[in-house]
Amino acid sequence: MAGLAAVRELRREGHDVTVLEQSGDVGGQWLYDPRRDLADPLSAEEPVKVHSSIYASLRLISARENMGFTDFHFAPKDDHGRDQRRFPGHREVYLYLKDFCDTFGLMEFVRLNTRVLRVAMQQPTSRCRQWAVRSVNLAKVETKEVFDAVVVANGHYSQPRVPSIQGMEAWSGRQMHSHSYRTRSRSGARWWWWSGQGRAARTSPWRSARWPRSCTWGACARTSGRCSATAPASSPTPSSTARDTTTPSRSWTRRGAVTVDDNRVGPLFEHVFPPSLAPSLSFIGIPIKVFAPWFFEAQAKWVALVLSGRRALPPEEEMLRSVEEWYRSREIAGVPKKYTHDVSLFHITVLLPDNRTTESIN
Repeated sequence: MAGLAAVRELRREGHDVTVLEQSGDVGGQWLYDPRRDLADPLSAEEPVKVHSSIYASLRLISARENMGFTDFHFAPKDDHGRDQRRFPGHREVYLYLKDFCDTFGLMEFVRLNTRVLRVAMQQPTSRCRQWAVRSVNLAKVETKEVFDAVVVANGHYSQPRVPSIQGMEAWSGRQMHSHSYRTRSRSGARWWWWSGQGRAARTSPWRSARWPRSCTWGACARTSGRCSATAPASSPTPSSTARDTTTPSRSWTRRGAVTVDDNRVGPLFEHVFPPSLAPSLSFIGIPIKVFAPWFFEAQAKWVALVLSGRRALPPEEEMLRSVEEWYRSREIAGVPKKYTHDVSLFHITVLLPDNRTTESIN
């Protein structure tokens, strides 16, 4: 969703957009994949071999009216085979995203089966920053292209977080992360320990084969020939997305401009722009517990306007100060670092390592 929101808004601002999508179709997590990584049922290895964490019987836990773009509502369709329920199955979300692409003509900008290998800043030849993007397709042909800006369209729920619990190694039953669950007939265990996030962990076991006795989702773009700090540029690459919000193994992380530490990607001004690399590098879709795709759509509009010069960012020092103040507010509230990008207004209870709890309002 983040990638599709980004490409639509960037095109609306007149940017020349190229989308690099690692899968064979759009949809991100909503592109159901029946495969599982049987060699690693806890999905502890990085990166996972299967991107999607969707299981076959999954349905929305949010009503469809909360799941649409602002100008393309997720309304029921009378077409044969469509799911008209208010809380439809995952296939209906995928079909909705396909309808969105067709309606706005987005597929012509998407290069499928293309995985991003590296994104690195070019050696400056002028005052205009540029990025070298290296990718590979299914034929294992590598391509290097240069863009004026990169938008990382991050997703969620691909790379699981596996908790460390005393006694896990000694547990004799089957251990599985919800990322590896697909259908009840293939779960094949009556005793297991189940790991998952939120309602995924609560609902998936009850869809298994008999109730268990014990159940302890970066694109790039070129300018139109102009070169300035706000020249038309970028687009999204829905590439490696993760439950560990993201794990960008790109050159900027090694140089320290953007780091990933316990699910905190930063520093990011308003969870979007790294101050030292803005506006030519941005992230869409990092925050969690938000209404998707509305939130991603708003982020994409902002990025597109900044890149076209119709909106301005604060000075770098001011953006850094804003990020530091956000970090301090989270620490004072007792919110662990891994929830840095939880921007919801929900009342949450956090379990600390010594089994104490801390409550906060985000």
